[in-house]
Amino acid sequence: MALEITDANFEETVLNSDKPVLVDFWAAWCGPCRMVGPIIDEVATDYDGKAVVGKMDVDANQEFAAKYGVRNIPTVLVFQNGEVVGRQVGVAPKNAYTDAIDALLN
Repeated sequence: MALEITDANFEETVLNSDKPVLVDFWAAWCGPCRMVGPIIDEVATDYDGKAVVGKMDVDANQEFAAKYGVRNIPTVLVFQNGEVVGRQVGVAPKNAYTDAIDALLN
């Protein structure tokens, strides 16, 4: 399962991570988000120990969604060393997310 990322733990979990970080910005009412959710959970399991994979509910946590210009959901951001290095807006196949992480691990 993906980590629950909040405004309170974002800096520690995402920006200060020494591993690549993938964050799914989503909301409970968003149909496409419900399609992406299980894929993100699979990616979290596949990359356990190699990358940080989490989900952030934009309704409950608006600070960092606004900071990173998340206007449409689902939006998945990939971070390396506290910087955004990848962005996927909308539903995408699993390999779109795994390829982004693999590029940072090699």
